Amino acid sequence: MTARHAQEGTKRIPGNLHEPEDCRAVSEVLARVGDKWTVLVVSTLGDGPKRFNELRRALGSISQRMLTLTLRGLERDGLVTRTVTPSIPPRVDYALTRLGRSLLEPVSGLGLWARKNRPAIQEARKRFDQRAT
Repeated sequence: MTARHAQEGTKRIPGNLHEPEDCRAVSEVLARVGDKWTVLVVSTLGDGPKRFNELRRALGSISQRMLTLTLRGLERDGLVTRTVTPSIPPRVDYALTRLGRSLLEPVSGLGLWARKNRPAIQEARKRFDQRAT
């Protein structure tokens, strides 16, 4: 057994993540899915297709501009489809693609982990801040 082994009950990340191309791939994906609004939009669309204003109401404090930018980025990355139905006014629906749906499990898992461990993280920050002053 080496000194560098995974803690019991945890999965070890493959060591090849330090290859430059792998680092770039991980960084690009985390830049897209790691922001607050992307996680919330993907989670909300996990319940099914939504119109723009339905999404905006469901997300609460997001601005129209930020929602537009987030949806465009998700569409560009192949995670969301935008379907325009010709009518007056035009109806625009957003839905997760198969690739977008595959993101639901890790996003949900990260959200669950964050909610479960937030008190421990807050306590650790408090201890650290008390030592640092």
